[in-house]
Order: sequence, then structure tokens, then C-alpha cells
Amino acid sequence: MARAQELLIYAMMSVSCCPAPEPDQSAHNRPGWRRVLWIALIANAAMFAVELGAGVAADSRALQADALDFLGDAANYAISLGVAGMALAWRARAALLKAASMLAFGVWVLGYALYGLVVGADPHAETMGLIGALALLVNVAVAALLFRFRTGDANMISVWLCTRNDAIGNLAVLAAALGVFGTGSAWPDLLVASIMAGLAIWGAAQVFTHARGELAETTRG
Repeated sequence: MARAQELLIYAMMSVSCCPAPEPDQSAHNRPGWRRVLWIALIANAAMFAVELGAGVAADSRALQADALDFLGDAANYAISLGVAGMALAWRARAALLKAASMLAFGVWVLGYALYGLVVGADPHAETMGLIGALALLVNVAVAALLFRFRTGDANMISVWLCTRNDAIGNLAVLAAALGVFGTGSAWPDLLVASIMAGLAIWGAAQVFTHARGELAETTRG
């Protein structure tokens, strides 16, 4: 109802030749976008707690890395909620911050996987498979909600990329569980943790490039 009234006022002011600001129809400022972000934030925060505990119990680098990814995504969703409706420059700066966090996560996971290679690890395949399947279900559900927002500004793109990479990472965790179960070795777990690090670093580069372009656009304007 409020939306209809806003459009009616805009139309009346246009007809009467009065200057009227165009209604904000941007996806980043819609209630639906905010609602999806809240759902994603709650789901990721809950999965961080579940997966971190399971990762420590199972001595799985891949599960622990995925848990920290859930925490990073929850923080990213909170940032996106904070800048929703703000000017493009602020949203682009928020995207740069998220790109930096994605890069930091990727570097940390890569280093942690190398540490596991040096000191050794004994991951439990059954726990990895069970928690990995649960994480996949959560991320696929969140990705389905975010799919229609995947082509917005850099801030929205960063949210989509984080969720998409998470779902890919969950599939990799399941593959690692099968590998650990079949070989009795920690190699599949360490390999998947390294792949997840690469996804985070690659996603950070994409978001950084897009956000820099948006900041340049605001400067030219």
C-alpha cells in the first residue's frame, strides 16, 4: 500500500511539472533483500557453531575451514544489512571490506592446511560426511533465496559469491569425507581445505575488481 502511494505521488508531481525524486526501486533497498539477508545471517551463524564443534571433534581441517567460512559470511551479511539503502560509494566500500575478509580467510585456510600436512591429522570421515551434508542443505537453501539478487551491485554480488562458494565447498567436504573413508588418509581433507582457500581468494579478486569499478564510477559522477 505504501509503495502504491509513493508511486501515485510521484506520478502526480510529474504531471504538475514539479521536481520529484524518482522512487528508489533498487534491489539493494527492497524489504525482500533485507529479509533474505536476515535469514542468511541467522543460518550461517548457527552453522558456524555446529560445524566448528564438529570440525574440532573430527580433527577435520576442511570442516573447521568451512565453519570459519560460515562465520565470515555471517559477518558479511551483517555488513550488507548495514549498508542496504546507502549510496553506491558506501556499498562499494563495504564490498571492498568483504573482499579483504574473503582474502584473509583464503590465506588462513591455506596456511592451516599446510600446517596439517606438516604435523599430521586424523580426520573422522563419518562426522565429516554428516556435517558436510547438513551444511550443504543450509547453503543450497540460502543460495536459492539469493539467486535473484546475484546480478546487483558489488555488495550484492559478494553475498552471492560467498554463498555459491560455500555450496561448492560443502560438496568438496563430502568428497573429502569419501576420500578419507576410502583411503584412510588425511590427504583428501587437506586437499579440500586448500581448494576452499583458492575459491575464497578467487572470489575476493572478483569482488575487489567490481567494487573498484563502482568507486571509480562514483568519482567520475
